[in-house]
Amino acid sequence: MDRPSQKALLAELTSLLTKGNAHATFEEAIDGLTPKIWNQRLPDVPYTIWQLVEHIRIAQWDIVEFSIDPEHQSPTFPEGYWPAPDATADEEQWQAALDHIRQQRQRFLHLLHAPGTDLLAPIPHGTGQTILREALLIADHNAYHVGEIVLIRRLLKDWE
Repeated sequence: MDRPSQKALLAELTSLLTKGNAHATFEEAIDGLTPKIWNQRLPDVPYTIWQLVEHIRIAQWDIVEFSIDPEHQSPTFPEGYWPAPDATADEEQWQAALDHIRQQRQRFLHLLHAPGTDLLAPIPHGTGQTILREALLIADHNAYHVGEIVLIRRLLKDWE
């Protein structure tokens, strides 16, 4: 890929991973939440906002680690990607999860922009995955669950 095309693609991927574009960002979706709201259960909804945030954290961490570390072992699917069904979080756990999500996003952005990163080359320890594919996977997965967070907030009458 020529340098101008690579720069344009990196700009689009960075925007995709950090901005909402056509929807709320992760930061907007979680803004102003309290433990009462993030731990609240709804009938017929299989998880709380906290459980969604923790799932985003685990899945994003796994994708970033896979992209960087040839020795990384992914959690068992699906149970390793979700907290326990009755899990709740206090302020400290909530903040730690948010900080970890932001740190992992920054690590991935650093990888994306590293001079030697070839977005289209297969990851050597993978089975055909590329850094481009992993960037799109993070963006797609996170956007899906951000939408669920917003929907739960609407059902809880906690979204304007």
